[in-house]
Amino acid sequence: MIAATLLPLLVSIQGGVAAPDDLHEWVGRFTADRDALGRRHDVEYSPDRARAMRAFYEAERAELGALDATKLGLEARIDSVLADGEIAYALARLERDARALAELEPLLPFASTIWALHGARARIETPDPRESAEALVRLKDEIAKVREATPEASKQVALRAARAIDRLRDLLSGWHDHFAGYDPLFTWWTAKPFEEARSKLDDYRAWLRKDRVGIEEGKDEPIVGDPIGREALLVDLAHERIAYTPEELLAIAERESTWCETELKKASAEMGLGDDWKAALERVKQDFVEPGKQPELVKELAEEAVRFLEERKLVTLPPLAKEVWRLEMISPEGQKTAPFFLGGEVIQVAYPTDAMEHADKLMSLRGNNVHFARATVFHELIPGHHLQGFMNERYRPYRGVFSTPFWTEGWALYWEMRFWDLGWPKSPEDRVGMLFWRMHRSARILFSLGFHLGNLTPEQCVEMLVERVGHERANAEAEVRRSLNGSYPPLYQIAYMTGALQFRALHEELVTSGKLTERAFHDAILQGGNMPIELVRARLTGKVPERGSPPAWVFAGEPSGK
Repeated sequence: MIAATLLPLLVSIQGGVAAPDDLHEWVGRFTADRDALGRRHDVEYSPDRARAMRAFYEAERAELGALDATKLGLEARIDSVLADGEIAYALARLERDARALAELEPLLPFASTIWALHGARARIETPDPRESAEALVRLKDEIAKVREATPEASKQVALRAARAIDRLRDLLSGWHDHFAGYDPLFTWWTAKPFEEARSKLDDYRAWLRKDRVGIEEGKDEPIVGDPIGREALLVDLAHERIAYTPEELLAIAERESTWCETELKKASAEMGLGDDWKAALERVKQDFVEPGKQPELVKELAEEAVRFLEERKLVTLPPLAKEVWRLEMISPEGQKTAPFFLGGEVIQVAYPTDAMEHADKLMSLRGNNVHFARATVFHELIPGHHLQGFMNERYRPYRGVFSTPFWTEGWALYWEMRFWDLGWPKSPEDRVGMLFWRMHRSARILFSLGFHLGNLTPEQCVEMLVERVGHERANAEAEVRRSLNGSYPPLYQIAYMTGALQFRALHEELVTSGKLTERAFHDAILQGGNMPIELVRARLTGKVPERGSPPAWVFAGEPSGK
């Protein structure tokens, strides 16, 4: 069955009429339908959700396959490759979820009972009050039984189960509250069994967190993480169209880290400290503005970056983009997972408050010093995250469904490299500040891939950032916690350096060679939308890969294979 929005395209191709420039209508419909189906089947790990989503994706892939790519225009061919890759990855993720469910089932054998109650409510079925009460009693007994059995599980699976219970509790409460009070008989039968079942669920969750994960209520959670393994990393890399194995990316990161250390030693020597780059880093960390002055520093650096770009005609800067950005301070609690700047239209600034402990104040001051900030303000604002977000909302916004951190974070770090090449650092101290971040991004590849391959513990990841990069310990812990606690996908932290190297290679191919000017190159990237960078290259060169083909672009040395 061909979707209604796809029929005009097929007719235009088969009838010899010029094909549309892109597939924005099809992508928009696909995105809306997927999201609507996801809202209807909204229970993570539920077999009903898996069946519904799998059927949807398989039907969409069949419809997409009916298009003759050779008769599509350039943008439409790019869209068809993007859509096919997104669907293939979604199907792969459903298989991964099924494996995760199999790991959880010994800890959550009662989940199907709650899913069934929620599903009946979603189908607008009127419950039998007595049967509902009996289901709640069975649920309470099932929870008690599994708790008494004290099931064995890794910390990672136990924490995943505890988080799943949070959702199960919401589903159970939502089901009960939907009927309680509106149906007096339902309330009469279920009030007591519901409270008992929910209490057992809460007790079991608390037991998992404390006894199986080691979480003490009221204290910061230990950094646990959930490594996905090599095979899953390969699937994710293929989706991002990265033609390298995890091991090859680790080697690239080591190479970049070595370059950074060499440059740090050069800067250290200019500062009169020989090759002791850690001493140079320590001196740089002591150069911070007094309390209350950080916003002024950010504003000055942001305006200087804009002048730097415009004087060199590097990229088109819409006047409104320069006008609308804003600034907010990150709370002490927020700095536990975001110890540095965060960006976009609103740049979020980390700096100590009067309520923080003295040691935490010093670490925040040192970690957000003047020279570190010189490399991060433009990363977060213009030409980094704020500019790309501004342009994404105005050029091909429908491609947001294909967005990737390799484009988002790679673009921002690429500009750190470009600014370095063009003389942005004014002193060896500035160079140390920029090199710190560049080495940090290399370390992100090393510790995140090392963790997901099972080679590093969270504690070893923290030590790597402290010893190899020179992080303050509290900032290193916040960085690892942010990276591994599930807030970001497994490849997010490798996207900075990997994406930057892709953009840098593309710059050499198209700008250094003289095929495009700096401004034309950068404008074309921003006006194409967020997507895997191999397809940015395809869009700029006109060489579009076939749908379903593996990634093939060699941008950082020959890959040796999977």
